[in-house]
Amino acid sequence: MKALVTGLGVVAPNGIGGEAFWRSTLEGRSGVRPLAHLAAGEYPARLAGQISDFDVEAHLPGRLLPQTDRSTRLALVAADQALADAGVDPTQRLDYDMGVVTSNATGGFEFTHTEINKLWNLGPRHVSVYESFAWFYAVNTGQISIRHGLRGPGAVLVTEQAGGLDAVGHARRTLRKGATLSVTGGVESSFDPWGWVCHIAAGRLSTETDPARAYRPFTADHRGHVPGEGGAILVLEEATAARARGARLYGEIAGYAATFDPRPGSGRPPGLRRAAELALADAGLNPPDIDVVFADAAGDAALDQQEAEALAGLFGPGGVPVTAPKTLTGRLHAGGGPLDIVAALYTIRDGLIPPTFHVTEVAPQYRLDLVRGPHPRARTVRAALVLARGQGGFNAAIVVRAV
Repeated sequence: MKALVTGLGVVAPNGIGGEAFWRSTLEGRSGVRPLAHLAAGEYPARLAGQISDFDVEAHLPGRLLPQTDRSTRLALVAADQALADAGVDPTQRLDYDMGVVTSNATGGFEFTHTEINKLWNLGPRHVSVYESFAWFYAVNTGQISIRHGLRGPGAVLVTEQAGGLDAVGHARRTLRKGATLSVTGGVESSFDPWGWVCHIAAGRLSTETDPARAYRPFTADHRGHVPGEGGAILVLEEATAARARGARLYGEIAGYAATFDPRPGSGRPPGLRRAAELALADAGLNPPDIDVVFADAAGDAALDQQEAEALAGLFGPGGVPVTAPKTLTGRLHAGGGPLDIVAALYTIRDGLIPPTFHVTEVAPQYRLDLVRGPHPRARTVRAALVLARGQGGFNAAIVVRAV
């Protein structure tokens, strides 16, 4: 059974819609800028990848707005895009054959903290009844399912940055068990003051004030990473059904694997390389079959070294082009992996590997063939490896293949 991508929906800091995101990614247009609603000087980090000019009322009915957090609104818009791009009308198909599998790391932060503020300052009668679910990690899966009548297999995965790949991998599993279609991916947004403090508390944010220097993975002068909001939603379909209806085929989710790092001090290696090896085996491919790697690119010296060693061990030093277009958007947590899958699918389509903007020199200890700006690298790409790691030890890998 093959799982094919037939629809793409993107809400990213540098573009709404797949084609807009892809143009910005190739041209180096960044969505990273200061958070305007935070008071200057009160926070050690203030840069984030942000979606601007998002008119939610132009995309969603007014009845949904009081019951949804920003992250859910973004997810609903991306899902609408993906289904429209796939040419799927859910009302014309069996509802139990279609499911939703998403990932979310933070839940509806802004919504719930607004309601908590009402509780403390105005009393319980002023708290929205929608607080009962709008804060929850699973709400994106639920709201997408309700909006489109998708009553098949549903799930939500919570593994931070690795979560989006885990969701796509699980959606592929539901197709193997009998579903014909799954709406899947991840979207995040948590830039209210409490959410921002939580980002800072993780200890990995860049405090640089220049957006062009804040997030520069695999360099000698690491500064941490920049967080971002948004992500991507995909439509996955079982291959026979997709071809029977004449669907446009972006590519195949050919392999997937997840691992967990051993406890610190155990002497055992991190699990990222093992995840990549298992994903390749699942796809029936060998390392020379991979034409490009979309790196996790943590922006942290130790974590970048671990990833570089995994890639050198698997492909040889400089053995495969590596890129991290997320320097233009920031790390999107559960939204980051699916957005990299979208970039990988467009790379396969156009034969252009997007560069890692803002990185001019790679530190020699990493031994990477990192694709850098200002221009994309022309190359025929038949298979791409997408990697993601979530804080706490989560690793995920997906192989995307041309069809």
